[in-house]
Amino acid sequence: MDRREFFRNGFHEVSKAAVKAADAHCSDTASRWIRPPYALVELEFLLACTRCDKCTEVCPYQVIFPLPLRCGVQVAGTPAMDLQNKACHLCEDWPCVAVCEPRALQRPQPPAGKAVPLPLLAIASINTGTCLPYNGPECGACAACCPVSGALTWEMGKPRIDPGYCCGCAICREQCIADPKAIELRSVHKQNESTTRDRSCNLHDV
Repeated sequence: MDRREFFRNGFHEVSKAAVKAADAHCSDTASRWIRPPYALVELEFLLACTRCDKCTEVCPYQVIFPLPLRCGVQVAGTPAMDLQNKACHLCEDWPCVAVCEPRALQRPQPPAGKAVPLPLLAIASINTGTCLPYNGPECGACAACCPVSGALTWEMGKPRIDPGYCCGCAICREQCIADPKAIELRSVHKQNESTTRDRSCNLHDV
């Protein structure tokens, strides 16, 4: 190996490490919010998104909003979803995706004869401490609302969420009458200790 090849290989390894570190940092930061349907992985999303606001404008349920500057210069103006207060209704024509010209939001190409899978928006779970059927009173507010077969089922009068089917659309949370809401959501991105400590901008208060 000559000197030039040595430095070329070294630069390549440093570049790979830098990209890996940037990707990990972006994914960690993204645990504070929820991106629109079919968003690219966070680093690719940030590189592709032009902050044009078109997906925000076409959302018929006004679920999508631009992240404020206090969330950081790198992400300010990029779209996120307010699933804590509004649900994604999984529009059949996916207007937010269709309008995204830079393809920061893009549906995957399924194998021939296969349907495009639903996007995983968030991780939903039931807080049995606030869910009414787990504490005595009967309730069926969310019983018939789930658009995904098998995601929300009932056993012995109590709701259960199957993470294998649930896409985190938050329609059940929107229908929940408990106060506070018994359906809890968290980002699909893993949250590490540093992110947990920094609560200046997260999906509960953006």
